[in-house]
Amino acid sequence: MTEPNPDLLPEGLEDRLPREAAATTRVMRAIQDVMHGHGYDRVLPPMIEFERSLAARMDGINPPDSGRRMFRFVDPASLRMMALRSDHTPQIGRIAGTRLAAAVRPLRLCYAGQVLTIKSDALDPARERLQCGAELIGADNVAAACEIVAVAIEALQAAGAQGVSVDFTLPDLVDTLAEKAFPLALQQIEAVRRELDTKDAGGLVDAGGEAYVPLLYATGDFNTAIEKLAAIDAEGQGRGALASRIAALREIAAALGGAARLTLDPSERHGFEYQSWLGFTLYADGARGALGRGGTYRIAGAGKDEAATGFSLYPDALIAHVAEAERGEDSVFLPLGHDRDVAARLRSIGWRTVAALSEADTAHALGCTHVLAGSEPQKL
Repeated sequence: MTEPNPDLLPEGLEDRLPREAAATTRVMRAIQDVMHGHGYDRVLPPMIEFERSLAARMDGINPPDSGRRMFRFVDPASLRMMALRSDHTPQIGRIAGTRLAAAVRPLRLCYAGQVLTIKSDALDPARERLQCGAELIGADNVAAACEIVAVAIEALQAAGAQGVSVDFTLPDLVDTLAEKAFPLALQQIEAVRRELDTKDAGGLVDAGGEAYVPLLYATGDFNTAIEKLAAIDAEGQGRGALASRIAALREIAAALGGAARLTLDPSERHGFEYQSWLGFTLYADGARGALGRGGTYRIAGAGKDEAATGFSLYPDALIAHVAEAERGEDSVFLPLGHDRDVAARLRSIGWRTVAALSEADTAHALGCTHVLAGSEPQKL
């Protein structure tokens, strides 16, 4: 039996070579600078926590299978089960509800780092991903939503994203309408949700949700879709059940002032199962798939239930796109016997230097764009 190549990496994991690693550093720094500039303080939770605590918090703010996607192992010190994080958000909730429970609200926190999952998504083979984001804890009103969406857009644009678009959704749409506007029996609600998720008009009718069929067509360009949603809301038995949400969406859209292309899909729930009244997905030209998600949710813990609004960005696709378009950095070749004080001065004003270690080293061989001639760089 032939042994596998010992240098192969496990499925879903990869090295970042110099160009992509440099792009990663720039993108992550740009995103964090934007969040810092808006008053968000960075926290650094550990990569590993006790599995019971982490999984319990994940069950409250993530899709049902999130806890089962974590790598688990026994801690030899405590003999308790531990887990590698697959999402930062539950850790931020723990920090806010424990170590920072007495901090003034609204509490603005941000984070950046890697997350790891046992299995990849159906359309994305990666199991290790970069995640960064911001959480506004203690508020889930329209003002908080306006800030969070605006910061997410600004962060992506600062990182090099072009043509950013935001797709809004209303995660509690069915629950809100089922109460009075378009009544459903308790056993019908989940079936109607499922058929809306699959965009199946026939399935909706069969599930007793004929009144919900028009929601499938209240999608697309924000201004057009919001008018269709308002018309649907005006037809229900409890007219105006969505009035406050429609008004909030319009206010958020107006506050963004054309910073991004806006769309609406009010019945979309994939990835928003535990969001409350607002959810949104972020995209950009040239970047494959969604670059992030956000919305309003609740943090449970420390004997209280707290409102929060936030977003998570997954910039790997953006990094790959940016790295392809970037040219190499300028660098100055320093020949043997060069003046070290001159080289130090060049680095202090932003130059990148590469020193020769032997007579065989040349500027061209080491990929330099300039060579030190006397006290100044000379372009090759």
